[in-house]
Amino acid sequence: MKHPPAAHILPHLVGPEEAARILGVKPGTLQVWRSTGRVNLPYVKIGGKVKYRLSDLERFIENRLCQHTS
Repeated sequence: MKHPPAAHILPHLVGPEEAARILGVKPGTLQVWRSTGRVNLPYVKIGGKVKYRLSDLERFIENRLCQHTS
């Protein structure tokens, strides 16, 4: 018997369209990253649907922060 994911986890997951909007890329870019492994951005498949944890998206952004040194 399948059980739905815990309710407290679901608000922290977003689909590729929302993840792309957050990152400022196209959903197709995320698909390329998933299929090639070119960019390390964790995702999970639930019922055949791709989901991203908001915490992973935040970490992805934090790891790409640039600081001006001039």
